[in-house]
Amino acid sequence: MATKMKKAQNGSQSVATPSDASAQALTSLKDSSAVERALSRSKLYLLLSWSFLYPEDDEFLDYLQSGEFVEDGKAALASLQKSLEGHGGEEAWERLQAIEQHFNAVENWVSSEGINWNIQDLRDEHRRVFSNVIALDCPPYETLFGNDHVFGQSYVMGDISGFYTAFGLQLSQDIHERLDHLSVELEFLHFLAYKESYALCHDGQDKLQTVIDAEKKFVKEHVGRWVPLFSGMLKKKAEYGFYKILADLTADWVGFEVAYLQVSPQPYSETDYRPANFMSPEGQSFECGAQDKGNELSLLMDEVGAQAYLEKEKSEDGPSGTA
Repeated sequence: MATKMKKAQNGSQSVATPSDASAQALTSLKDSSAVERALSRSKLYLLLSWSFLYPEDDEFLDYLQSGEFVEDGKAALASLQKSLEGHGGEEAWERLQAIEQHFNAVENWVSSEGINWNIQDLRDEHRRVFSNVIALDCPPYETLFGNDHVFGQSYVMGDISGFYTAFGLQLSQDIHERLDHLSVELEFLHFLAYKESYALCHDGQDKLQTVIDAEKKFVKEHVGRWVPLFSGMLKKKAEYGFYKILADLTADWVGFEVAYLQVSPQPYSETDYRPANFMSPEGQSFECGAQDKGNELSLLMDEVGAQAYLEKEKSEDGPSGTA
């Protein structure tokens, strides 16, 4: 499955091999509920991330039709339920039960309809729901929510790029999407949850807390704000089929994460949905689906101090990896 983000080469870091004296403790910790929760959440984030990406080839459709999508999702969900231990309270538990039903719905859809699809059918369905251009009835781009001017859009995009760069990540050259696409944001959270599991086993409390704080802040200030409204809009637009189920699954997953991480985002409502107009200020351009490679992204990163965050990250030891 194509990945949208990768570890920047100049941000790669070495990982120290634990001594024999600490190996036994690490092995025990790897089996702990905290690590199990982090890995399960990471997997579920990745499944959702794959689901929203435009199907360039047969890989994701094969994953659906083989039953592995549902199998992997249910396995991660069962592991998360087993290790939850009251985290997030009743709200989190109810959301996980709802998500289980959504995976059942995907399974039923595959067996009754999706099993007969070819790649063009999936592409046509993706275009029906999301269109070839930015469709304002359910746009999968964060900066179109709550920003009625392009300057607000630039600020949010800069903040998102700051998060990615702080962890040494950049968009893959193979993916032609914007930084604020839902699939990219979900993969970033997949990376953070996986990094949390690594930190639990190999890093100290300070680095672990840095990752957890980043998860909480990104959910509170980004995903938790716009995805609930987007999911409702997607449900109305799709009306039926895989993407309607995906809308319900995404809404409950974000609801779970809000409860689990104990954050309180201020979600957008339909009444304050005001997508930014595209009257770009002189000297700047913002294109749908275009991968930022030049001056725009550099300016945004400088504006939010992302480059300084990256330099700080490079100076500290930590794991290398991909997302």
